[in-house]
Amino acid sequence: MVRFLVVPQWQGSPAARAMLLVDGASAIAGDLPRSATTVLEVPVEAGESLGTGVRRLSALLRTRELVEASMTADTVVIGGDCSVTVAALAALPGGTDDLAVVWCDAHGDMHTPDTSHSGAFSGMALRAVLGDGEPQLALAPGISRDRVVTVGMRTLDDDEVTASDGLTALSVADLDDADALADAVERTGASRVWVHIDVDVLDPAEITGVSSPSPFGLSPATLSAAIRALRTRVPLAGATIAGFAPRSPADAVDDLGALLRLVGAVA
Repeated sequence: MVRFLVVPQWQGSPAARAMLLVDGASAIAGDLPRSATTVLEVPVEAGESLGTGVRRLSALLRTRELVEASMTADTVVIGGDCSVTVAALAALPGGTDDLAVVWCDAHGDMHTPDTSHSGAFSGMALRAVLGDGEPQLALAPGISRDRVVTVGMRTLDDDEVTASDGLTALSVADLDDADALADAVERTGASRVWVHIDVDVLDPAEITGVSSPSPFGLSPATLSAAIRALRTRVPLAGATIAGFAPRSPADAVDDLGALLRLVGAVA
């Protein structure tokens, strides 16, 4: 049975209104089955960088401990900021040796503390999945680049473009073919897949509750169809839905239809 792990972490975000991510996670949690849902009490305080280039590192490390203690097989993680995926993969039952990662995100998330201007870990999350960056947060070992498929990325810094070499990249247009994602994951040779969705991968016309909207994104229907096709061919080890930051309860209600379509696709 699928379990939902709600991780209302905000400390990885660079946004001025990062704490709206707590409200977003709570809004999604309200529509999940209570008997299958665990909500973590993550730190509220900002935390300290502890002499590293990652802001709020101490709070991120505490949340990572909480995720590790709560992870089970077949878990769908609800963020919070999108770096919660790194903690989930670090604690994934069965490890990551046989795993592919699908990273659906408008942004690259490929910085390290040396290249990041903000010091926000969400902008380093995919790089950490690859095993690079701050050692206290990066996966060890990281996921091989030939087992990572990005979807819908369209806003990358120059450093991120260079750092993304070797990753399989599917554009928004590529997903017009509902089998394109499954084909790409099968080519990795992995026997399981984790699907990460930062909801800013969706077009701003489809969802308003994101901190950094990027035009020309995916529709919920297109992304859901691709994920459902993927699940018929490669077993899902788990998934993340993160980055929902509604400005008001009314805005949250307006967006929940799109979000629940994604929940249904991964669960």
